[in-house]
Amino acid sequence: MTTVETPAVHGSTDADLGPHALKPTALTSGQTEASLAVWENDRVSTGLWECTPGDFTATREGYSEICTILSGRVTIEVEGREPEEFGPGDVMVMPSGWAGVWRVHEPLRKHYTTIAD
Repeated sequence: MTTVETPAVHGSTDADLGPHALKPTALTSGQTEASLAVWENDRVSTGLWECTPGDFTATREGYSEICTILSGRVTIEVEGREPEEFGPGDVMVMPSGWAGVWRVHEPLRKHYTTIAD
């Protein structure tokens, strides 16, 4: 029998994700992010991500994302829809082609899984 590794992170709400870097799509000066990939293959990637408060634009082109908010609060704004707030325990799906603005109210951490088209 072949033994297969079980990639994991224990304590996902306080695990060290490494150094923060400036958020490239930030609308708020000085906003930073950090992430830690837990597992990935050619089509799927899963891990942890966090971001400091502020606003940024986001698009999902060529992949879909499923995420669960672990800590913090964010309001997601998508053109033509009412803004929606998410907090700890909430799950959201951003299908390929999705675009919007994230308004991060307090330090935000999520677990994400992306799936390439």
